[in-house]
Parts: sequence; structure tokens; C-alpha cells
Amino acid sequence: MSHHPEAIAPHGGQLVNRIATPEQREEFLSKAEFLPRVQLDERAVSDLEMIAIGGFSPLKGFMNQEDYDRVVTEMRLANGLVWSIPITLSVTEEVASPLKEGGLIRLDNPNGEYIGVLQLSQKYTYDKTREAINVYRTDDAKHPGVQVLYNQGSVNLAGDVWLLQRDPHPHFPAYQIDPAASRQMFQTKGWKTIVGFQTRNPIHRAHEYIQKCALEIVDGLFLHPLVGATKEDDIPADVRMRCYEILLEHYYPVDRVILAINPAAMRYAGPREAIFHALVRKNYGCTHFIVGRDHAGVGDYYGTYDAQYIFDEFEPGELGIVPMMFEHAFYCTRTKQMATTKTSPSKPEERVHLSGTKVREMLRRGELPPPEFSRPEVAAELARAMKVQVLA
Repeated sequence: MSHHPEAIAPHGGQLVNRIATPEQREEFLSKAEFLPRVQLDERAVSDLEMIAIGGFSPLKGFMNQEDYDRVVTEMRLANGLVWSIPITLSVTEEVASPLKEGGLIRLDNPNGEYIGVLQLSQKYTYDKTREAINVYRTDDAKHPGVQVLYNQGSVNLAGDVWLLQRDPHPHFPAYQIDPAASRQMFQTKGWKTIVGFQTRNPIHRAHEYIQKCALEIVDGLFLHPLVGATKEDDIPADVRMRCYEILLEHYYPVDRVILAINPAAMRYAGPREAIFHALVRKNYGCTHFIVGRDHAGVGDYYGTYDAQYIFDEFEPGELGIVPMMFEHAFYCTRTKQMATTKTSPSKPEERVHLSGTKVREMLRRGELPPPEFSRPEVAAELARAMKVQVLA
């Protein structure tokens, strides 16, 4: 076991908590019918939740213009702290026009349910193309993150927020482990070094290989799949969670892994999102973060290792979490095991590479991914889920 004097500090030094106290909640509810309303989309609901539980510390609300502008251009908040993704609440001019700065706004989820409050400090317009090029490195509307950006309103609402109450997750309550709780769990287990792993896909053999390489170095693995909004063709969250459960039951040391959900939405911002994902895991208490091939990428918008190179743009210690860089892992037919070019003597034709996209294509054709790529139990679960999806 590693020995470090204390747990890693949250980003900015303090874990934010914007969940309303019982007294605040009662006050907000009493004003429900008198407050102007803004309806949040799925991503904004996730952002509200992540701010409230401290996952986006040090943010206490949606970004003002000063923070927004500096994040877009320099990957820093106005105070100089590293932050790579704008967290904004965007509405149409029609919605923004009657809202008064300084007042409270009722935040509703897509079903019209009252879930939060925003104290409006500022309304401002912004340049969508500028944000797209800086954050996503493209202004192509086919990019899923850029598409969301172009479709959202042209006015950002800034201000501190409160989540009315923390409800159990409707699908994964047992895995809803917020930053304060994960930090406590790490402490209880005696873990001093914890590596976080981000995924929006089922874990395949390459993921398993790099996670276990990391586990040789640190005390524990925080397997933290994202269950917020993703692309329509991504594997559904409930299927992914079953695959993780299967893997942990059969192939991992159960006392050295914690599985928890990440409620955040996926941006597909590649390099910038790799930094963002690392900072979020720092808030959950991770000391290390795995960055593999094309982290948070989509299509051909980013270079294979751009998400690793971006970490070099910051001074050691600025992020406060250690990135663990891994090359593209594959199954080596010569050595009959998982490897990378660092450890395998194989030639290119002796390497079995499969991507999540190729697996989805195989499953749609009714083919099972080979055991060199996916554990048989996981492949069977994916095939079953895909069959049900097709029948539906």
C-alpha cells in the first residue's frame, strides 16, 4: 500500500455543496408559483446535479461571462484556476428577456418538475462558433458536441444554484456515490492512491489491461462510467452497467475496485474533456487518472493521442491529479496476451484491434466480439441487449 499524508484536495481547495438545506428547500418551495421558470434539458439537469454535489468544484453555479470567456480562450477560470469546459445555462432571447438580474429563477426538469433554483447574476450573449473552434477544435455541425452547442439558446444565464433535494438515481441507486461519499469510502478502505477511469462504453480487454496495469501501482480503482446524456448510438447505460458488474464479479479483485456512476453528460470534446474528466475525478478523491487512446473523442476530429498531449500545456501540480498515459492496447497473437507496442514484439498483422464502433457493428450483424477483444460473458450480455433493442 502507498503512504501519503492526506487525501487529495478538491479542485480549488473546497468541496462545493449546493444541495438546499431543509430550511432553504421549504423557502424555495413556498415561492414556487411566483418565480419565473426555465426548463432545463437533460444536459443542464446533469450540470445542475454535478455542481450541487461538488463534482464540478469550485463552481457554485453556471458560469458568468468573465469565467466563460477565459475558459473558452485559455482553459482557466477568471481567477486563473485550470478549467477546460464551459458550464453554462443557455436559453433563447425570448426566455431570457423577462428575467431580472438579482432575482431567483425556478429550474424545472424536462418533465416540468421543480428541481432547482438559480440566483441570476448575469445574462450575456456569446459567440457559438468561437466556442466550437476553441473547445471542440471544429465548427462542424456534425460533431455531436458542436451540434448541441449550435442548437442551444444564444443567451447564457449565470449565477449560483441550489438543487432542491438529492434523489436516488432512478436506475442505479446503489452506485450513486457522490464526491463526499467516495472520499469517505477511500478513507475507510485505507486507500491513499486511487486511479479514476472514465468510460461511456462497455469495458473491453484493452480497457481491462490498462486498468490492471494502473492497479499494480495504486491502491484502488474508481471505475466511474458516465450515465448522463450520450450520443444515440452509444450503448445504453443500463447495458453498460450490467457489463461492468459481470466483469467485476469474475475478473477483478473486488476489494480493490469501487464502481460508481458519473451523472455528467458527455461533451465529446476530446483533449479538453480529458482535462475536465481528470478534474472531476480529483473532486471525487482520485489521485490519478487514466488517459488512453482518443479519450472523449468522436469520429476523426482528434489525433490518437491529442488528449494526452494537452496535459503538457499545464505546469506540474496545476491540475493536482496525476495523469496515467497508456498507448493503444491490443491482443497480441504472438504472445497470446494483451499488450501495447511498448511491451509486445509483434508485427502489425499480429495485433487484434477492435473499437467500440466496430463492436456495435458486429453486434448489429448478430456476430459476437471475439474473446481476444471482449470477455465471453460481456459479449453475451451485449448480444442479448442488442437483440432486445433490435426486436423493440
